[in-house]
Amino acid sequence: MHIWVDADACPLAVKEILYRAAERMEVPLTLVANKLLGVPRSSWIRSVQVSRGFDVADNEIARRLAPGDLVITADVPLAADVIGRGGHALNPRGELYTQDNIRERLQTRDFLEKLRETGVQTGGPAPFDQGDRKRFADSLDKFLAKEKPGSPIKALGDDGI
Repeated sequence: MHIWVDADACPLAVKEILYRAAERMEVPLTLVANKLLGVPRSSWIRSVQVSRGFDVADNEIARRLAPGDLVITADVPLAADVIGRGGHALNPRGELYTQDNIRERLQTRDFLEKLRETGVQTGGPAPFDQGDRKRFADSLDKFLAKEKPGSPIKALGDDGI
């Protein structure tokens, strides 16, 4: 299993949780972004810079994805593509996208996009907070425990960072 991160808009707190998880679980972690990212020195962690452009990072993740890999993304169409390719997708607020919920998420996204096109102000997501961070850490712990039983994953989000 490999963890891929749609890193351009990924909160720093989520990246820090992922850095610790990659080290503890000895799972490769790659952050993909259209800007240069500084990542900790580690044999498990790397970053890939792609050119600027619409969906360039998403397309790079989809190109490299293998069945069973985990992708961290808030991009619902990318999550749908990942699931369609046999991967797993988790958003930075801790929601695991699945075959059962991805269609509804796509429909909601499309509906809101159509509203915005007509000039309706739909607002954006709430600011990322400690509750989101905890939900993400808990969801990641649960996912990794299922995928890598017996690995040391306790309390990834409980260290106050």
